[in-house]
Amino acid sequence: MRRHSLLFLLTLAMATLAHPGLAQESSSGGAYKVLKTNKAGAEGGYDYIFADVKGRRLYVPRGGKTGQVMVFSLDTLQSVGAVEGVSSGGATVDPASGHGFSTTKPITMWDARTLKTIKTIDVDGRPDGILCDPYNHRVWVLSHQPPHATIIDAKDGTVVGTLDLGGAPEQAVSDGKGTVYVNISDKANVAVVDAKNLKVTTHYDMSSKGTGGSGLALDEKHHILFAYYRQPSPVVVILNAKDGSIITTLPTGTGVDTVAFNPKTMEAISAENAGTMTFIKEKSPTSFAVEQTLNTMKGAKTLALDTKTNHIFTMAAEYEPPAPNAPPGPAGRPARGPMVPGSFTVLMVGMK
Repeated sequence: MRRHSLLFLLTLAMATLAHPGLAQESSSGGAYKVLKTNKAGAEGGYDYIFADVKGRRLYVPRGGKTGQVMVFSLDTLQSVGAVEGVSSGGATVDPASGHGFSTTKPITMWDARTLKTIKTIDVDGRPDGILCDPYNHRVWVLSHQPPHATIIDAKDGTVVGTLDLGGAPEQAVSDGKGTVYVNISDKANVAVVDAKNLKVTTHYDMSSKGTGGSGLALDEKHHILFAYYRQPSPVVVILNAKDGSIITTLPTGTGVDTVAFNPKTMEAISAENAGTMTFIKEKSPTSFAVEQTLNTMKGAKTLALDTKTNHIFTMAAEYEPPAPNAPPGPAGRPARGPMVPGSFTVLMVGMK
């Protein structure tokens, strides 16, 4: 082998090993790439990530004994503080009141400006997903166990009511006009909820297209829902939000968890546990296509969208090999060993 060829291969190998969990190239070309990373470290698990567009902050809840809500600048990815002592999987902020909420049990309510805890709110079930509905400034706390939804007034932190959604909820979205849609993971349907009266008005059956529902995104202007399913093969079902009629289906990456729709670029975006991010272009309300599949980082299964900059944020960590005969993780995810210390990373994705 010639010397210059050997030097090239050694340089390439060193670049790859510099961050083994982070993919360097887009697998299908396209306009998006990983713009910036912050190897933020710290201990604890992670699940959801939330972008407060108005407050220009990114919230990253961490679990475990040293739980906290890590807070970063949406613009620079630099740390700007933390909500200490809050071990949770999800967080949201109501821009009107400036109150933040974390899916602890009890729920933790905190001041988004000072990052200090205001109070805790007793709830039943097992808090998981969370949504702040701009229609009436209520926080929806989702649980796979009854009650499936606990609704809290964002201003004073009182529980407005609870709701049986007919199954275990995953991601929820609001149209901002009084309707909340929820992907029901174990029933393969989308629940349609009257947000004012806290009543399920109907369910859209998606069982003919897939099971194991996860992410849900909404094009509010054209009344289009993007409902993601993991089995038997990963797909997104695109449907009419008004009547539930299915428009089309498209393939996605493996292990979709949370998703978003960007009305500026007319794209549905999904984060996937396999280490990819899929962009689906809405060419018209009846025409859709997979636009790009971007390699991110294995385990980066949730995302948050900054609608001001069009940047997308995700996060992941590196893990040691699992012990022999280790059981699979939640939702059939592969078994994994302990987190590599200091490897937790936040990624910013955007156009080149």
